[in-house]
Amino acid sequence: MADTPYRPAGNRHHVVIVGAGFGGLYTARGLARADVDVTLINRTNHHLFAPLLYQVATGLLSSGEIAVSVRQLTRSQDNLLVTRGDVQDIDTAAQVVKVADAGEAYEVEYDSLVIAAGAGQSYFGNDHFAEFAPGLKTLDDAFEIRARIMDAFERAQRTESLEERQKLLTFVIVGAGPTGVELAGQIAELAHRSFDKGQYTFSPDATKIVLIDGLPQVLPPFGKRLGKKAQRQLEREGVTVVLNSLVTNVDADSVTYKNTNTDEEATIMARTKIWSAGVEASPLGRIVAEQAGVEVERNGKVPVNPDCTVGDKRNVFVIGDMMSLDKIPGVAQAAMQSGEYVAGVIEDQVEHGVAPDDRPAFSYFDKGSMAIISRFNAVVKLGKVEFTGFVGWLMWLVVHIQFLKGMRNRVVTNFTWLLNAINPRRYNLVTTQGQLVQRLAQARVDAGEGVSH
Repeated sequence: MADTPYRPAGNRHHVVIVGAGFGGLYTARGLARADVDVTLINRTNHHLFAPLLYQVATGLLSSGEIAVSVRQLTRSQDNLLVTRGDVQDIDTAAQVVKVADAGEAYEVEYDSLVIAAGAGQSYFGNDHFAEFAPGLKTLDDAFEIRARIMDAFERAQRTESLEERQKLLTFVIVGAGPTGVELAGQIAELAHRSFDKGQYTFSPDATKIVLIDGLPQVLPPFGKRLGKKAQRQLEREGVTVVLNSLVTNVDADSVTYKNTNTDEEATIMARTKIWSAGVEASPLGRIVAEQAGVEVERNGKVPVNPDCTVGDKRNVFVIGDMMSLDKIPGVAQAAMQSGEYVAGVIEDQVEHGVAPDDRPAFSYFDKGSMAIISRFNAVVKLGKVEFTGFVGWLMWLVVHIQFLKGMRNRVVTNFTWLLNAINPRRYNLVTTQGQLVQRLAQARVDAGEGVSH
């Protein structure tokens, strides 16, 4: 590690951004013409369009269509340095970020710090569930889930036991938010539409998809009417929806849940489980919150000031999925808008001398929520206006194409969706054994257990 923290040459205001998701990327772009130097630190080399991860997990899209190199996205921004690294610690007194990458450690000094590190999967204190029920937050997660799905069908082809085959062909998804609903719909379509015409000696129609949630409806943010419509459509697609039920145990072969109204427990035998029930903000939020004298929420979100700063640290901003402000949802739009806002605040401070106390408050504009249920069917909520069915599906396509990064990705993705509308085949179902075991193997290495050969 260098003797002194990194800082760009010259004497310009140095903005350090942690995370290249929507929040970090929009902050960086918003500072493109500002009289500042920007360093963007990301633990991967790509920007990920996370709302479409489930389509990678179910073989509809390839990873290259929803993930783009950060360096390519920002190549024309002269005041920006992109560096890969995993931020380990933040010293707000010394204004230093401590980073590790590939066994090497380095430090970066900042004048303004923007933390946009997003959120990971939450198992509500049951982290041991993760061994058998991966979440869906990264490309690696999507690859693993796709490998697990395809592995289940391949094993079902090989087994002669009807009981074992049913266990293999049962897929349990925990959490009926947008990700869970979209996953359930896509797995149903995969089994009942894409795997027909003799690909297997058994009938894929025997596939059972179970969607479990502790709340009384699917898609809670969408309201009761759209939630009921989404549930009915899922059931028409062959998905079993189990509501008012909390998962109490997950192991290699089963999921156990308890009905919150009757306290009765039930167990589903299933080899493939996917967890989409909750999120927890990056632990970096807790690090800066403690130094700023702020108590984080149970989900790790950091209560921020109206200008997205933390406590008395008026040069430390927390945005996107990590911030807690006026019940703003952890969605892509909130990350984009908060990123643009913070970029403007920093530029005003540097170029016009606007003091922190004179900053305008961040105001979030809710552009609505949408989720695709199945082919030609989606639900959309825009304020008090609601759309369902084919119209909702078209709106969903337009919006998601719009926010994909890169013209190539928009063209390829649009073509893939249109092709899928008329052709049941999926062209991204290739998996490897490495994708199936990589996460758990890495966890053992990180724990110092080593990996058996």
